[in-house]
This record gives sequence, structure tokens and C-alpha cells, in this order.
Amino acid sequence: MELQHLRYVVAVADTGSFTRAAERCHVTQSALSHQVAALERELGVRLFARTSRSVRATEAGEAFLRPARLAVRAADQAREDAAAASGKVVGTLRLGVIPTVCAVDVPALLVAYRAAHPAARVELREGNSDALVAAIRQGDLDAAFLGLREGVEPEGVASRALSREPLVAVVPRGNELRRAREVQLSDLADSAFADFPAGTSGRAQSDAAFLAARVRRDVAFESDTAASLIGLVAAGLAVTLLAPGVVRGYREVVDTVAVQDGPVRVEHLAWDAAAPRSAARAFLDIVAAAS
Repeated sequence: MELQHLRYVVAVADTGSFTRAAERCHVTQSALSHQVAALERELGVRLFARTSRSVRATEAGEAFLRPARLAVRAADQAREDAAAASGKVVGTLRLGVIPTVCAVDVPALLVAYRAAHPAARVELREGNSDALVAAIRQGDLDAAFLGLREGVEPEGVASRALSREPLVAVVPRGNELRRAREVQLSDLADSAFADFPAGTSGRAQSDAAFLAARVRRDVAFESDTAASLIGLVAAGLAVTLLAPGVVRGYREVVDTVAVQDGPVRVEHLAWDAAAPRSAARAFLDIVAAAS
């Protein structure tokens, strides 16, 4: 059984598609499918249940994937460690970002990273802070940019704070609240709110602030993206609370106003606390140099 066959199986499981797995592995779909089918014949079991719409691991496939992932990671780590001993960074940096990251210029950091380490690849994953932290703990990401409410630290990972920024009220253009230089949460109580989904770290920032202020609010709309929240505000349907940097590109369609007792968001860079890979260590150095 070759290591490359294990890579193919892991790629299919991660992407849920033979086409996307082939793209990730830089081979043709027919070649990858042939190798996976050959491995299934060798093992005498089906690793994946295939339909015209989806690919999912069978029970045997799930059992096979656990040691397969470990083997692939161990091989990658050995290769990277050998290269690092000679001062070269290879492998893939798996980086997570929240959609509303403002503390750093992520594209500029990646340009600097690729210039310094041309043999390394970068895989970017977007998601909410909770999912990204979990992915680091599970070994699926090397590092991630997060946004958490003040006083909350990422758990189970190493991290450092990058910025601290009070959220502002985002209101429709011409809204009477904009006339005030500063408002309180109680001034927003009668407005319908748009916010991130309940239970997410993005939503927790506002929920905690309203709870501390003993102010009730009506969250009429929920969305995973700041752009959608701002769109709802621009349409006159709601108000929301966001970091000023997130709203900067929407000044023509919404207004903002400071909130005296509003929440504060802290952006963090988090990484594997136990054994950061060489690709991650090199990226941490790039961020430190730019901060």
C-alpha cells in the first residue's frame, strides 16, 4: 500500500468529491478514481459510497481513514522537519480566517509568506472563530485569525492578541441615531437587530453586552456574513453591531455611531500549542514582523 494512495483517500474524504480531490492532489480524476478503486479491491471493502450527487465514507472507510490520516500527517511532518533542518520551509500552511478580520492584511501577509518560502503552499479556510479553533485542536488547521469578545481567550491553543476594537452601531443612512456622537445600548432597544447566528462567537459579543446592560433586544435577522448584515441595515430593515474596520467599505450605504456601553472585539492569531509545524512557525514569524 503506497502513501500516495492514502493521500488520495484522505483527499476524497475531506472534499467529498473525486473531482475536487483530484485537483488537490494535482492528478486527473480518472487516475485518482482508478487508484482508489484498486485500493478498495486490495482491501476487499468499499471505502466510499458513491452516488451521482455525493461521495461519503462507508463504515469501513471511516475506520480506514483514522490511521490513514495519521500516516499522511507523520510522513508530511518527517519531510518538513528534514527540510527545516536545512533552513527550508516546505509543505502546506493550513490557515483559517474569520470573514471579518481587520487587524491584519491577510493577502499582504500571504504575499510576504510566499516570497520568503516559495516551496510552501497555502490552503485558506474561512469560518467562524469556534469552528476554526476546533479545527486547530483537531489538527486540521495550523493557525487561524479569530475574533472574540473581550475577556474570552481561545481554549486549547496558543494565541496572541492582535487588536482590540469597540463595536459600533451600524444604522441605515439618515437614521436619527446618527445625529448623536454616541449612544447607549438602551437607545437601540426599540430597533430590530440583524446579527450573527445564535451560539456563535460573533453573536456572543453583542449578547453579552446587552445582558450586562440589562437591555432586551429583538434579533429579527441572522446571517453568517457581515456583508449580509450590512445589506439588511442598508435596506432599512435592521441595525447591527460590527467592528469599524468591517464597515469601512460600506460608508455610502450605512452610517455608524459609537456605543458607550457596547461590546469590544479582540482579534487573535491562534496556532497549535503542542507542536506547530515548520510552515506554521514560519507564518508566525511573518505576522510578528508585520505587527
